[in-house]
Amino acid sequence: MKTDLEIASEIELQHIDQVAGRLGLKPEDLEHYGDYKAKIKLPVVADIRKRERGKLILVSAITPTPAGEGKTTVSIGLSMALNKIGKKASVAIREPSLGPVFGIKGGAAGGGYSQVLPMEDINLHFTGDFHAITTANNTLSALINNHIYQGNELNIDPRRVTWKRVLDVNDRMLRDVVIGLGGKTQGIPMEEGFDITPASEIMAILCLSNDLMELKRKIGEITVGFNYGGEPVLVKHLGYEGAITALLKDAIKPNIVQTIEHTPAFIHGGPFANIAQGANSIIATKTALGLSDYVVTEAGFGFDLGAEKFFDIVCPYGGFCTSAAVVVATIRAIKFHGGVKLKNLSEPNPEAVKEGIVNLEKHLENTKKFGMKSIIAINKFATDTEEEINIVKDFVQGLGFDVSVVEFFTKGGEGGVDLAEKVIKMIDSEACKLHSLYDWKSPVKDKIFKIAHEIYGAEAVDYSAEAKKTLKIIEKNGYNDLPICIAKTQKSLSDNPSLLGRPKDFLVTVREIIISSGAGFLVPITGDIMRMPGLPKTPSAEKMDIDENGNITGLF
Repeated sequence: MKTDLEIASEIELQHIDQVAGRLGLKPEDLEHYGDYKAKIKLPVVADIRKRERGKLILVSAITPTPAGEGKTTVSIGLSMALNKIGKKASVAIREPSLGPVFGIKGGAAGGGYSQVLPMEDINLHFTGDFHAITTANNTLSALINNHIYQGNELNIDPRRVTWKRVLDVNDRMLRDVVIGLGGKTQGIPMEEGFDITPASEIMAILCLSNDLMELKRKIGEITVGFNYGGEPVLVKHLGYEGAITALLKDAIKPNIVQTIEHTPAFIHGGPFANIAQGANSIIATKTALGLSDYVVTEAGFGFDLGAEKFFDIVCPYGGFCTSAAVVVATIRAIKFHGGVKLKNLSEPNPEAVKEGIVNLEKHLENTKKFGMKSIIAINKFATDTEEEINIVKDFVQGLGFDVSVVEFFTKGGEGGVDLAEKVIKMIDSEACKLHSLYDWKSPVKDKIFKIAHEIYGAEAVDYSAEAKKTLKIIEKNGYNDLPICIAKTQKSLSDNPSLLGRPKDFLVTVREIIISSGAGFLVPITGDIMRMPGLPKTPSAEKMDIDENGNITGLF
């Protein structure tokens, strides 16, 4: 089969005015970035928010293999399939990070005949949102350091500055650094570190803000560190919230592009689900809901990460309800959880399917804990056998769930018409009954245990000495009522990436807790999860090239 890039290059793109016109948008409603990309103007977004909203469909997945299970491909494909059966549908997903694009997992623009276009632009610099967020984050770092250097009026303790710089690159060498070396005029020597841009609190804030002024207010609430008296220092104490928000005045505007079949696609924001909330922006989702009868969105990685955070954090802050959930499963991932090595996943192994299906079982149990109506989409690969597929179908149907085999990658929207029809039937049969897993006002440790026990299956949660100190700071400064955004490996239901399938009797270890007071959540860091990934031994960058005409090759 052709590569994703080869397929994408053969598609005759429609002008973005034509694509947006399907949703009732006019050319003057858009800020154009060439012929095929645009942002929607904020006054237009504000008007759209007043309209009646469509139905929201969330796509999640089982615990994935390192290459992912095609969740974005299914999300894009489902939106196209819904249009094929006569529904007015769009898709709203995250922007890709350059870290995975040049690393191992690849981009986030779908694959095969289920992609968003222009895929080269989307996977690289797109409309510059990530650069704006990176610049805003690092400008704040420079301003904090300058405040300390210029007299430190707020008595900020340089040893307790918690705000880190970010870069949208997988660079393990920058996780822990020392800055300010070189003498008095170079600043004050301090320990520092870099996170990847999707882990920036500013990324989280942009994606959780309903409008520009809420973005400004949330930036003002960011905790950047503590003074010598142990009190938190916020951006609004420094007076920089206006300047930082000014750098984001364009980045907050939602982007609109198209799928291979010209379905409107909103692509905006990109927090990772293993270290942040893992969903595209509230402002893009609400815009899509005001323009479409059905909107398909996705939550990163498995249901234990992206979907839990979507229901417990994103939906409450966005003020919207999810009408249905689609859980993506692959025979490959199920066999992986059944003990099959990555190199052997293409080989038929019905017994491994029977062993590994417990991972899917746990995720399906979790959907019920939010009151969600769910359907399983088996993302079919060419190497899957009918016997393996039937094992999964029989199993999930025995649990009372409907199931559909999809082939979006090879057939586009036509490869999931059955799924689209079943999703519509499921939505029409019952009103939204979504509810959160926990009460935000519960004690912090109770909320963390609720997620770890109910969603992951852990028996207990342990805390390092540092995490216990932060719990006291949270209590002292009134951050108890914030929701929880656990940073955890995406490779396992536990915090140990080597525990596959459905682990039991395990302990989750919280080694530190980050207070994201601007974004409005607390981030317990579990296990060995890193907020700055590293590159693999053979990064995807090795396969990429460009010719004298600017044509890119090797980009998936």
